[in-house]
Amino acid sequence: MNKTDTFFLIHNYNTVPTELLEYCEHYLIVDASDDENVIEELKRNNMDFIHVDNTGHNITSYFHYFVDNYDNLPEWIALLKGNIIGRHVSKEFFDRNYENKWFTYLYQDKKMWDRYKKGGDPDSIASLLSEEGYIELNSSWYMNQSHAYRYFYNMDDFYKFVYKDPVIPRYCSFSPGGCYIIHKSQVLKNSKTFYENLCTIMEYRKESNFPAEAYLVERMLPWIFTSRYEINPWMENKDYLAEILPKCEEAVNRHRQWESLRLKRLRIMLGAKAPDFWEGLV
Repeated sequence: MNKTDTFFLIHNYNTVPTELLEYCEHYLIVDASDDENVIEELKRNNMDFIHVDNTGHNITSYFHYFVDNYDNLPEWIALLKGNIIGRHVSKEFFDRNYENKWFTYLYQDKKMWDRYKKGGDPDSIASLLSEEGYIELNSSWYMNQSHAYRYFYNMDDFYKFVYKDPVIPRYCSFSPGGCYIIHKSQVLKNSKTFYENLCTIMEYRKESNFPAEAYLVERMLPWIFTSRYEINPWMENKDYLAEILPKCEEAVNRHRQWESLRLKRLRIMLGAKAPDFWEGLV
């Protein structure tokens, strides 16, 4: 096996990613484990790792690394999870793609091919463009599941919050799990503050039951690394973001109140409209 000079940035939780290290020359493990045995084994094996608070997901580990190493980033970076092989890709897929020197979606789930391909499940919200080309109906279905949200309750408003006048897509194309191979230029197209502000939106609660806003950022990652949309000014200014986020929270609370109204259906029949997220925001 050839060892790639692509830098492996590995978010890790309660696993020892020995297998991944066989593929690369240089790496950093950002370890969020709460299993002391795992932490001790990382030390015993002299692995290059730092320990961080567990935010419940991997994206903030990547963004904090970008900020801390902004002026000295590796040329190519693989954004990985310690359990990516077997969890998000097969070993065979990883073997074929780990040396790629182009933007790569690191996702493959053959178990779902029959459901996601043409002629598959007609009721599925997801589909495939290729083995790694996962697309999902932009319905924000995940915002109503087990992870609570504070600042945003759907993807459309989040697109418009981050970018000025974006196309609102019918489908989201992304790598489930948030693993990619990227070039440093794709990181540097955004400012440090941009990544810090995205972390602020995702880190108001640090626990395994992470804020649902992380799902939004996960689906936006290809835009973050490849789009040339104009970024809204509050995403480039920490003080401005701190001023506007409480207004986002107020908009979310208005939405919750509307959704909980016992007479909501009747009110809609009588012409009442759901509250506008943007009312009074900017």
